[in-house]
Formats: sequence, C-alpha cells, structure tokens
Amino acid sequence: MNKFIKATVLSVIAAASVLPTLGTAEAGDWNRHRHYDRGDAVALGALGLATGVIIGGAIASQPPRYSERVYIDPEPDYYEPRPVYRPRPVYRPRPVVVDNYGGGGGYGSLEPWTPSWYRYCSQRYRSFNPDNGTFRGYDGRSYFCNAG
Repeated sequence: MNKFIKATVLSVIAAASVLPTLGTAEAGDWNRHRHYDRGDAVALGALGLATGVIIGGAIASQPPRYSERVYIDPEPDYYEPRPVYRPRPVYRPRPVVVDNYGGGGGYGSLEPWTPSWYRYCSQRYRSFNPDNGTFRGYDGRSYFCNAG
C-alpha cells in the first residue's frame, strides 16, 4: 500500500508540473491564430505521465529496509500421534474358597458337575458361574458351590 501511495503522489507531481504550460495562451492570441493546435500539450502530458511512471516504478522496486521486513509464519507440520503402548493386565485368578465339611445332614451330598448339582446351585445363588462352579459371596470372594 505504501508503494502505491508513493507512485500516486509522484504521478500527481509530474502532472502538476505539466498542467501550467497548457494555460499560457492569452486572449489576444485566440483571435489571431484561430486554430486549435493542442499537439504540444498532449506531447507534454504524455511526457509527464511517462516520467511519473518511471520515477514511481523506481521507488516501488526498491528493496525493503530493515524496519519494513515482514515475518511470515511457516506452515505447521502435522504428524500422526505416536501410539501409546500400555502393558497388558496380567490375569491373576482369585483363589476359590472350598469348604469341605463333608459329613452327614445332607451337606455336600450332591455330586459336583451333575445336572442336579447345576440346577441346585443356579437356583440357590444368583451369581453362580457354571463354567467354574463358583458363586460370588457378599464379601466379594468366590466360593465353590457345595450342593446338598
């Protein structure tokens, strides 16, 4: 923008130096010559315009001074984020508490892994797991189902 203003001002100055030469005719010359020869005025106008363009172009093409330098941010680099590797959790089964109070009174009288044992344990304990024969107690530990 600054270069454009400089070139415009110089063009106006060049044109202002040429314009006064166009109005130097006197009234007495008007009647005497009776011809309208404006060829000299057009040539001087073109010369002034060319001079303004040359001078304006010379000013506009000057390298910038240190105070006029402009910082341009570089384009940002985008990288894919590196994968985060976490160690896999180690499976450690909790110990199963097995109460082997064998004895009379019907306690432990059903043989484990039989259909009747499955039926009894699944009806008695809501948390019964038929894959390993355990149920979850109120204390959070696993207990083996002793049906009877």
